[in-house]
Amino acid sequence: METKLKIMYLNPVGFSAYDSFFGKMIRENKFPNSEVHVASLTADVGLMDNLEYRTYNGLIASELIKATRKASQEGFDAMVIGCFYDPFLLDAREISGDMVVVGPSHSSVEIALKLSNRFSVVIGQKKWEHEMHSTIKEYGYGEHLASFRDVNMNVCEFQKDHDITASKLFQASKSAVEEDFAESIILGCTCEFGFYQEIQKKLEVPVIDPSLAALKQAEQAAFLKKSYGWKPSRKWSCEPPSEQDISQFKLFDDAYEFGNRIIIE
Repeated sequence: METKLKIMYLNPVGFSAYDSFFGKMIRENKFPNSEVHVASLTADVGLMDNLEYRTYNGLIASELIKATRKASQEGFDAMVIGCFYDPFLLDAREISGDMVVVGPSHSSVEIALKLSNRFSVVIGQKKWEHEMHSTIKEYGYGEHLASFRDVNMNVCEFQKDHDITASKLFQASKSAVEEDFAESIILGCTCEFGFYQEIQKKLEVPVIDPSLAALKQAEQAAFLKKSYGWKPSRKWSCEPPSEQDISQFKLFDDAYEFGNRIIIE
């Protein structure tokens, strides 16, 4: 592929510490023709370094929509919302113009179902299950969900001690395969990056890393858009607010700047 692809990987918190983490993952795995910008929201959303709670999700809504419109205006072909909750995915798609928007959960499930009929999701906390289960059912994939398995870890703990994380993720994945009859595993947090290969090798089932899944789905969507004109529909339920309304209501009058940005060429 020689077509230049421009991808935004949005870290949907106002906390830039994860940007270099995602940047390293992207640098090692992106296509050579992809230019990927890793950006975080502004500090206006607060100092949360995770979105484990619906409260935190609610607080990022306005900033995420503004960031989406800004990325579209900058000419990005596709954008990843880098959280497994897929926060405000449909809302962001509505305002994204010609830019495709993908989420790690949706991307991971689509890939898992190309490789298996039933998948389990390995999550950090039991707390996450209800919201993630609701999202997967909304996407129409509920009947393919074998189970959720939690490892009693929060987002910030996954990258602290890799040996502990690897052991817990493996045991949960093993239980999902042997007891819940999962045919594939999805790691249910973008900060669970770096552990899928060893689990996959040991269990001999596909193990989907959501950060990689979202990046690859974004690259594919960007390529298809540029090659075949497959860009977001703007008919019926996909209709965005009119530019007249946006101007009248002064929705985006203040110029938006991302809180942090790393460019990977």
